[in-house]
Amino acid sequence: MGLKELRLKKGLTQQQLAKKVSSANQQRISAYESGLLPVENMTLKTALQICDALGVSNPRKLLPDSKPDSNE
Repeated sequence: MGLKELRLKKGLTQQQLAKKVSSANQQRISAYESGLLPVENMTLKTALQICDALGVSNPRKLLPDSKPDSNE
């Protein structure tokens, strides 16, 4: 599960989430969700604030689901 799925599960819009996160606005949330900005490069402060807003204890849950390795 990634950021977008967690946000939707919580029933929040990008704008509502951004209001709960002082270090990211709606455009930045959108960029993380669309992959324009990699979630892996999010600051720890932003990741923790998003986790708090979404009720998630593990910041790794913000990462998009990994695709299976085709070399196996």
